[in-house]
Amino acid sequence: MFRANLTAVVTALCIGFSAHFNPAAAQDRRVPSSQAELRLSYAPIVQRVQPAVVNVYAAKVVQNRNPLLDDPIFRRFFGGGQQQEQVQRSLGSGVIVDASGLVVTNVHVIEGADQVKVSLSDKREFEAEIVLKDSRSDLAVLRLKDAKEKFPALEFTNSDELMVGDVVMAIGNPFGVGQTVTHGIISALARTQVGITDYQFFIQTDAAINPGNSGGALVDMNGRLAGINTAIYSRSGGSQGIGFAIPANMVRVVVASAKSGGKAVKRPWLGAKLQAVTPEIAESLGLRSPSGALVASVVPTGPAAKAGLKSSDLITGIDGQAVDDPNAFDYRFATRPIGGTAQIDVQRSGKPLKLTIALETAPDTGRNELVVTARSPFQGAKVSTITPAVADELHLDADTEGVVITDLGDDSPAAQVGFQKGDIILAVNNQKIGKTGDLEKAAAVNQRLWRITLVRGGQQINVTLGG
Repeated sequence: MFRANLTAVVTALCIGFSAHFNPAAAQDRRVPSSQAELRLSYAPIVQRVQPAVVNVYAAKVVQNRNPLLDDPIFRRFFGGGQQQEQVQRSLGSGVIVDASGLVVTNVHVIEGADQVKVSLSDKREFEAEIVLKDSRSDLAVLRLKDAKEKFPALEFTNSDELMVGDVVMAIGNPFGVGQTVTHGIISALARTQVGITDYQFFIQTDAAINPGNSGGALVDMNGRLAGINTAIYSRSGGSQGIGFAIPANMVRVVVASAKSGGKAVKRPWLGAKLQAVTPEIAESLGLRSPSGALVASVVPTGPAAKAGLKSSDLITGIDGQAVDDPNAFDYRFATRPIGGTAQIDVQRSGKPLKLTIALETAPDTGRNELVVTARSPFQGAKVSTITPAVADELHLDADTEGVVITDLGDDSPAAQVGFQKGDIILAVNNQKIGKTGDLEKAAAVNQRLWRITLVRGGQQINVTLGG
C-alpha cells in the first residue's frame, strides 16, 4: 500500500515538474507507473548493440635502458651490453561505426602503439590499422584488416537532443574482465571544465565506467551511440559515479573525416580569439549572469572579420543553441560542416545582432613540418612553421610567429635537454627563427654554446646550452 502510494506520488511529482519545466520534451518521458513496468528489461537493447562494441589491444615495444651503461668504467669492465626489449600493452574498448569495419576508440588507448588488435564480441580477432588520430578530441579511427564481411555497426544519435535524466548504458571491457554493460542516467550535459581534450564539452553519466572502458559506447534507449566513454573522476582508480563521454556529434565529425580519406580532421576556423565572461566583466557589460563568449581579438582577414564580428562583441548563441562559455562555442562551431554557414547571436553595446559566418578551414600553406636531424639540442624534434591553422590548433594568437615543436621522441636529444611539445622557438644564437628552414640551418652549424629564445606557456624564456 505504502509502495503503491509512494510510486503514485513520485510519478505525479516527476511528470508534473517535467511538464512545467519543458512540456514538449517531457511528453515521451515518464517514470515506471506499475510493478509490471519495473520488471521490464534492457536485454533487447543490449543484444542489439553489444556485437558492435569491441575490445582494443595495443602493444608498444620499448627499450629497457640500463643507466649504468652511461658510466665508461662500467662499460670498460662489463661491456656495452644489449638493451632489453619489453612489450608494453594497453587495453581499451571501441565501437564499430561502419559496416566496412571502421572502429572508433580513444587516442590515449592506442597512442604510440606498434601493433593494434581488435577483438569482437564473438571472440574473433583482427589486426587493425590506424586510419586517423585526432588528439584534439582524443578520438581515433581504426580499420579492421583483411575484413571481407559486413559488421554490425551502431548508428549515431543527435547528442544535442539528449537531456539530463535520460537513461543510458555504458558498454566496454573494464579491467580486462570481458565485455560488460552498466546503466545509469545522464547526470549533466555540456561539461566544459573537465580538462581532458581541446574540446571541453562532455556528457556526464553515473553509469559505471572503469579503466578499460575508454573508447567504449555510451548508448541511449534506442540503441544508438550517444557518446564515446573517455574518462572518469576517481580517487581510487575505480568508478565513483562520475564518468565522461565525448558526444556523438563530435564523433560523427571525426568519422566523416576518416571516411573521406583525410589524415586530419577538418574543422571550421573562426578567426577570432574568445575569452570567458567573468563576474566583473558581466557587471561592466550590464549582464544578469556571467555567460557567453567575449571576443578578445579578430583576425583581419578571417571568417569572423568578414562576417562583421568585432572585439568586445559577446557571442550568446550559434544556430539557435545557447553558448555559455568559449568552450561551448568551440564545440558547437567545431561540429558544423565545412562549406556552409552558421548564424551567430551577438550582443554589441547591449543590442542583439545576428551574423552569418562562413564555415571554412584555416589557411595552412607554409607549415613545412620536418624533423631536425642535425647534431644539436633540437635533434629529434618535429617542428612546424606557425600558420593560422597551427595557431588555431594550439590556441595561440593568430599573429604568433616562429616555429613550434609539435612532437618529439622520449629518448631524443631534444627531449633530454628539456624541450617540450608546444615550445615556440623564436631565436637561436641571436638569429630570428621565422620558419622551419631557419631552424634547420641554425641546427646544422656546430656551436660551442647555444643561446635559445623560446616561449612556453605564454612566457618568454632565454636558455643557454653547451655544444
